[in-house]
Amino acid sequence: MKKILAQLAVGIGLLAMFTHTVGAQWVQTNAPKGPYIAALAVSGSNIFAATFSSGVFLSTNSGTSWTAVNSGLMNDTVISLVVSGSNIFAGTAGGRIFLSTNNGTSWAAVNSGLTNTAINSLAVSGSGNVFAGTQGSGVFLSTNNGTSWTAVNSGLTTTYVWSLAVSGTNIFAGTDAGGIFISTNNGTSWTTVNSGLANTTVTSFEVSGSNIFAGTWGGGVFLSNNNGTSWSAVNSGLANTTVTSFEIGGSNIFAGTWGGGVFLSSNIGTSWTAVNSGLTNNVILCLAVSGSNIFAGTNDGVWRRPLSEMEGVINPESQEQPQNLSGFKLTQPSQSNHTALISFSLSNSEPVALKIYNLSGHEIATLVSKNLESGPHSITWNTKNSAAGCYLVKMQAGSNTYVKNIFISR
Repeated sequence: MKKILAQLAVGIGLLAMFTHTVGAQWVQTNAPKGPYIAALAVSGSNIFAATFSSGVFLSTNSGTSWTAVNSGLMNDTVISLVVSGSNIFAGTAGGRIFLSTNNGTSWAAVNSGLTNTAINSLAVSGSGNVFAGTQGSGVFLSTNNGTSWTAVNSGLTTTYVWSLAVSGTNIFAGTDAGGIFISTNNGTSWTTVNSGLANTTVTSFEVSGSNIFAGTWGGGVFLSNNNGTSWSAVNSGLANTTVTSFEIGGSNIFAGTWGGGVFLSSNIGTSWTAVNSGLTNNVILCLAVSGSNIFAGTNDGVWRRPLSEMEGVINPESQEQPQNLSGFKLTQPSQSNHTALISFSLSNSEPVALKIYNLSGHEIATLVSKNLESGPHSITWNTKNSAAGCYLVKMQAGSNTYVKNIFISR
């Protein structure tokens, strides 16, 4: 009995964590203060930070300390980074690209075929293919790990390229005022894919399975789940619509904004929640996940926060049973019947996500992730292989979230 009461107390505490933005905070690391952190890249346990005025810095201990790694780097204004196997590429505002094959210990210029224009973005596709998006000269491709570069601009109607992304065999280019272009043939030709895109200055991308997120300057986030054929705005809860960067962390997607800090979505962009506790600089230029932490590069250094603190963050105002949901009931599993029954009724057809979390706040099971029709529904969770203790059932119906405790005894 004491054990169950203790588990109940922990469960109630965790429930409070889920229904209020978690109390722990972002912490500023010892990365150099002052220079803009233009890009972050992760290679194994190494984190690289590109700065506007001080070259590249490396941390090998999750951001606890940073060391300048600029030997051979002839341009100290580095604005883009990408990792390709054991190679790290750095693009500069001066139109050069540098390559390190030894974790930043030394760099060599790899500029053959490039024009003198800022390297805004870098992306890797397949083995040895590196794309560079530039500020005025379009897209360049290297098929030999940077030894030489060739302009690949056929079909591009604008040559100011802010961002690049790779989804399978497709390459996406986000441009300044020209929208999004797709290449299905390794850059040989490009086609505009702007249907539904209300803002055509595309500053960032993120690919999550079949979903492609595009961040815009002033227009928020757009989502495509059909390889860019069409886009739809997904901005509910996004208080700042100038989106500079994305990152995937666990089951969440993070969006960095210019002046609004970091936002999190755990439902494929259906809704966003600000996760800025402790973050005193809300100008986010880049995001990266390394190990169990997420890092944010700002115009004044690098900040860090554990991902576990943000698992399951939900709207604190949604704990009362939402209007679109009624009759939410849990039938607790018994020692002889290892089945938990979760029943509810929807007033409208809604996209529903029903997930189970453990006491550490980590997702352990997804029971439903699809559109459900209006009316009653019953979902079962087989608990036979789950340890005894307290768990949380989190239900997302449309834009509303509801959380309940569930117990497994043995």
